[in-house]
Amino acid sequence: MARAWEGAIPATADKTLYQKYGKRALDVTGALFGMLVLSPVFLALMIMIKLEDGGPIFYCSERVGKTGRGFRFIKFRSMIPAADSCRDNLQNLNEVDGPVFKIENDPRITRVGRILRRTSLDELPQFWNVLIGDMTLVGPRPPIASEVEKYEPWQRRRLSVRPGITCLWQISGRCRIGFDEWMRLDMEYIDHHRTFSSDIKILLRTIPAVISGEGAY
Repeated sequence: MARAWEGAIPATADKTLYQKYGKRALDVTGALFGMLVLSPVFLALMIMIKLEDGGPIFYCSERVGKTGRGFRFIKFRSMIPAADSCRDNLQNLNEVDGPVFKIENDPRITRVGRILRRTSLDELPQFWNVLIGDMTLVGPRPPIASEVEKYEPWQRRRLSVRPGITCLWQISGRCRIGFDEWMRLDMEYIDHHRTFSSDIKILLRTIPAVISGEGAY
């Protein structure tokens, strides 16, 4: 059954040469480079996750991408295998405003998962999402459908571009900032920062943001 917002979100036009061709070239180059250079890290994390509880190495979920199109989103698993089925019982512990659900000390997170979350290493498999074109290196984070259903109309415009691994929200405190400010930062990126120089600056600033772990949970 189609949701009310599906098909009602137009794409933001790609006007510059970078937006039309350069951004995708940066995505493919960056994703391939990241997967190659970090392959030993991938292997080590896969072993750690598997040894902890014997569960799946990856966590896959359906996310909402550009113009509302769904896609299969992949991360290293940081929670117990049945985490999604426990979510409804933890709604009263939600620590962020808006339709997003996050708990800093989520009881579903495993010991290895806590390290992955604090260092954002759980996000590394998204290089594959970038490589196949579902995501981009820099763009608004991809939401789940239940969150989009609670968006106000102006907030849905963040779905007018391809979702990304990092964006202004990631380098501005992440979960430490409110939901409306998060949405405002995404609109600012869409309207004013989809350039090569801005994307490089955001990627470079993501490194110290990840190392500091500020707002990561």
